[in-house]
Amino acid sequence: MTTPASARHAALPAVLALLLAACGAAAPAAAPRIALDGVDGDVWAWQRRVTGTADPAACAEVRVGGPAGEVTATRTGGEFAATVPLGEGENTLHAVCGDGHGGESRSAALTYRVPLAARPTARIRVAVADDGVALDAGDSGPGPFGAPLVRHAWSVRPGNPEELRLATGAPLAGAAGPRVVVAAPVADGEYYLRLEVADELGGTDVSETFFRVVHGAALPVDLDTESAAWIEGAVVYGVYPPLYGERPLSGVTARLDDLTDLGVTALWLSPLFPAPGKDFGYAVTDYFGVRPEYGTPDELRELITQAHARGLRVVLDFVPNHTSAEHPYFQAAEAFGPASPQYDYYARDERGAATHYYDWTNLPNLNYDHPEVRRFMTEAFASWVRDYGVDGFRVDAAWGVIERAPGYFAEWRRELLRLKPDLLLLAEATARSPAPFRGGFAVAYDWTAEPGHWAWEQVFGKPDTTARLHAALTNDGAGAPADALVLRFLNNNDTGARFITTYGRDLLVPASTLLLTLPGLPCLYTGDEVGAELEPYEEPAPLTFADPWDLRDLHRRLIAARRDTPALRSRSFVPVPATPAAGVYAYLRPGDTPVLVALSFAAATTTATLTLPAAYADAFAGDLRDLVTGEAVTLGPGVTLPLGPYAARVLAPR
Repeated sequence: MTTPASARHAALPAVLALLLAACGAAAPAAAPRIALDGVDGDVWAWQRRVTGTADPAACAEVRVGGPAGEVTATRTGGEFAATVPLGEGENTLHAVCGDGHGGESRSAALTYRVPLAARPTARIRVAVADDGVALDAGDSGPGPFGAPLVRHAWSVRPGNPEELRLATGAPLAGAAGPRVVVAAPVADGEYYLRLEVADELGGTDVSETFFRVVHGAALPVDLDTESAAWIEGAVVYGVYPPLYGERPLSGVTARLDDLTDLGVTALWLSPLFPAPGKDFGYAVTDYFGVRPEYGTPDELRELITQAHARGLRVVLDFVPNHTSAEHPYFQAAEAFGPASPQYDYYARDERGAATHYYDWTNLPNLNYDHPEVRRFMTEAFASWVRDYGVDGFRVDAAWGVIERAPGYFAEWRRELLRLKPDLLLLAEATARSPAPFRGGFAVAYDWTAEPGHWAWEQVFGKPDTTARLHAALTNDGAGAPADALVLRFLNNNDTGARFITTYGRDLLVPASTLLLTLPGLPCLYTGDEVGAELEPYEEPAPLTFADPWDLRDLHRRLIAARRDTPALRSRSFVPVPATPAAGVYAYLRPGDTPVLVALSFAAATTTATLTLPAAYADAFAGDLRDLVTGEAVTLGPGVTLPLGPYAARVLAPR
């Protein structure tokens, strides 16, 4: 095989060294005059501080740079440092030693990859004025290289209550300019619109926002504190894709009609990112990819497209607290230590050792004090909104990030809602603390104050179930944060054996009625509607969705009652004293048409005596209708209500 001339020349120094060694002479050893510290890696920023060493006798000046520019380094003895601008993609950096006489030598290269897009930032400010609703793009800004904006284009999202028109009468869609005024619509509801900006370099960005019309009056929305209306009435359905067949994502798509018929409104997909082994997906190795065992990116896009066509939202389970120990960033940090750009991406103790989620050494915690970690994770979330059109996130172990970096999720919320203002942002953190809501989440978990402990964990199957339930619903009398929106559930990925396995079908009836008639967001998990008995972490076989317990229709009717009855979607809840207290629990859901819910957790037939607030006595004095069964019901003398074993009544005035 012929050796290229360049390769032959490159080999000469090594050959010379071997010859000198063979003759007993030492090869000349010349230390490099200049070198950069560190190893190649990703950088989630448009500039990076780099350090290195330079021979102070040989280098009159030191410069550091790459494709985005060159800067003069500051020096202390034989060490130097510089903050170097970076561009999108690969950045090959070098340090230059100038001898002061026109001679230069260069260090070996160091390559940083910037995975960011050099785009401008679109932002919309909404103000209600005398002449209509003013839409102002003045807070939009240039990209990282300062290129001025050259285009502002306005459009609308399909589905607004009525067409949005400019004050001039022309449609908003197709309008241009940094400020436009929309004629205030009169139909109540939410109105969504978009702004696309472009800069001189061809970079583009899109932002969305919305305003409301209430009783014919237009109102701006504070996206730091307010959420879209659909969230208030959502019924969430947890989906573990492997339970849907050999092609899990396509299997979920095939069942969308059944889920639509059931009445759920949002699908929560368990983590679908690449992850090692059978870790249920919570040990992530790539936040931007789709797990091949689940399907392809196109199959996920088809699932989301088909869900949207049926009015279903799609929420992803996201894992920002920690990565897998097999994530390339952690592998580089372990291999190269502080020389790796990712070393400081991970939280460390006083000895410099990585800390972990609980004591699981396969899950190293991320360091949210590092601005590049915050940028990396926010960009990862945003990519699923931009590239796939997802409708929200259930944020795994959000409590861990909140504890270490309480301010992160507020900035995260602003960026995500700038892209899609009606995202559902759900924290896996207790709703008994104000921290998730202050931090940017709309919804948090029905936990006790201890992470991971279900508020209803010790409620059911006890002689004093109703007392325990009342304590759980009222936080032992302490109440919940004002306007807390709580995710409620009987089962999820973490609850182990299913409720029906532990307590049986009979108790499931009042418990499911409780779940779907309380304030908050009810969540069913894969197979709950048919009483599937499984434990998700045991990787069960795909489900057939057979209904041996005859439960699907009950859940469908409960969801329909919630959907069709505003009082059941409100945040108001008034406990109603009931006798016998040991077996019956009752409460009111106030509204224009109030609802009375009475549940029996007893195995025997009983007649409950209810003490209704005086303000509701007349509403429930006449003929009532059970919103689930359709039966006509009348309360007996003394406000009494017969209840069979494990019965449930959801009553409203006829």
